[in-house]
Amino acid sequence: MRFVDEATVRVQAGNGGHGCLSFRREKYVERGGPDGGDGGHGGDVYLVADESINTLVDFRVARRFRAESGRGGAGRNMTGRSGDDLDVKVPRGTVIHDVDTGELIGDLTENGQRLKVVEGGRGGLGNARFKSSTNRAPRKITQGTPGESRHLALELKLLADVGLVGLPNAGKSTLIRSMSAAKPKVADYPFTTLHPNLGVVSVGPLQSFVMADVPGLIEGAAEGAGLGIQFLKHLQRTRLLLHLVDIAPINADESPADAFRSIAGELSKFSTDLMEKPRWLVINKIDLLPTEEQVLVKDELVAELGWGGPVFLVSAETGEGTAALGQAVMRELEELHEAADQSHQDAP
Repeated sequence: MRFVDEATVRVQAGNGGHGCLSFRREKYVERGGPDGGDGGHGGDVYLVADESINTLVDFRVARRFRAESGRGGAGRNMTGRSGDDLDVKVPRGTVIHDVDTGELIGDLTENGQRLKVVEGGRGGLGNARFKSSTNRAPRKITQGTPGESRHLALELKLLADVGLVGLPNAGKSTLIRSMSAAKPKVADYPFTTLHPNLGVVSVGPLQSFVMADVPGLIEGAAEGAGLGIQFLKHLQRTRLLLHLVDIAPINADESPADAFRSIAGELSKFSTDLMEKPRWLVINKIDLLPTEEQVLVKDELVAELGWGGPVFLVSAETGEGTAALGQAVMRELEELHEAADQSHQDAP
């Protein structure tokens, strides 16, 4: 299935049914009085998060959704049937905005979460509602009100604990293949990954986390260059970033430090929140160098960057160092979760 993470749709709630103008007509009953029933209410439209859906591609075809309108009232004080609500399934992690106003309507992060986006019209009143001691035969009714309509922008942000960032060919896809059951495309040319991939990394009994492989970024990604601008937003939901650097880049003119600074600059341009997230340095492809040179490159890179955070040496190809990285990530995520719980408890 082709990955699509943005779409626009139009939703229309059902109209309310009209009230009925009717008088009781039965044999041997003269002037039976008004008996017109009310109209039914129009159906609402809900967006429902469904974890079995992982893309918005269906909304490239189906762009209009309309709930059922209410039926009109009838004689004998019969109320018209209300229209059925319409549930529109979207992927978990979908953010909804109003296209016309820019208003954030909602964010569906939990499976089964429902969000009402438009409300159905109210049913009109039948003439029986207007009967009084001074008006025994009212001919007044009200019309049902129209249902709401909206033009919505749907944006899918992947729900992952860990995001992989780095230049094309840094080895992100190979790493996620090595550490999880995900099978993204891997090849020896840049931009092999054309859409984000998710993988579940299991590090022990009941211990696992979700890792997102985001397509490679290049300089200028925050302004729209390459593929990055389409997918930088997926990193906003992650709790930890792993910044992959090639220990022996193909382009000898670009050092690992240059590669690191290039991506860090794009993250800061796109969102200050991304730069504030915990970020670890992961030096990949260590199988290409002897152990002594690996340590030398690591020390030089840390010194040149003035890096004070965690550093890991791994080979996504051979799996060397990936188990230790997974265990460390799991511990960090558990600590972040505990800290978040504690802050919620301390909040007034």
